[in-house]
Amino acid sequence: MTRLDYLPGRQRVIYQRDDIFAFSIDAVLLARFVTLPASGKVVDLCTGTGAIPLLMSLRTKASILGVELQETLAELTKLSVAENKLEEQITVSQQDLNKLTDVAWGKYDVVTCNPPYFAVTADKGTNENTFKSLARHEIACTLEDVIRVSSRLVKSKGRVALVHRPERLDEIIAYMHTYKLAPKRIQCVHPHKGKDANMLLIEAVRDGGFGAKILPPWVLYQEDGSFTKEFAEHWDKQDA
Repeated sequence: MTRLDYLPGRQRVIYQRDDIFAFSIDAVLLARFVTLPASGKVVDLCTGTGAIPLLMSLRTKASILGVELQETLAELTKLSVAENKLEEQITVSQQDLNKLTDVAWGKYDVVTCNPPYFAVTADKGTNENTFKSLARHEIACTLEDVIRVSSRLVKSKGRVALVHRPERLDEIIAYMHTYKLAPKRIQCVHPHKGKDANMLLIEAVRDGGFGAKILPPWVLYQEDGSFTKEFAEHWDKQDA
């Protein structure tokens, strides 16, 4: 069943389906973490149901291209773009990021991606729900694919921002250096105070020099399961 929900801040709405998955905290964090230009060109890879482009559109007048492999998710994103009357700012392309066509290689100011987090192993990556399997596991693209393609898309001194798992930070940084991306901002996300981080946000600059900043961490939940005061304010804030 397709339903229409508000994104945090209640300035954008998003179409979602009960049998797929809802937008996640990951997407909201990335959309508000990335450094955006006032105008220009932005591309969001693995865009899913479009939460990241929809939220970024509140912070920039740049044209935004959302790239999604799965046809059903791409169609949901198009519905949301139309519902929010953002057809002139956001376009959606159903494509495999490893076979991109009709993109402006080396011309984008910013590339964002909330990619699959987990490598495919003998007992992981075979979720019965194809939508979830493709979104969570590196079935259609690997971490290296995401960073390699992002580096090709972004212009020199442009930015690439990802949300991912902390246990893969060393791989992320290694691939970024391989593909001429210099990490500049890193922020860890902890589920509870005193617990290890379970997400991280990282932003890199194409052809940038050495020198990265570690930002204050987010702590998401209090002991009773509600958001912490700081994160609740971040979640509910309006972006424009």
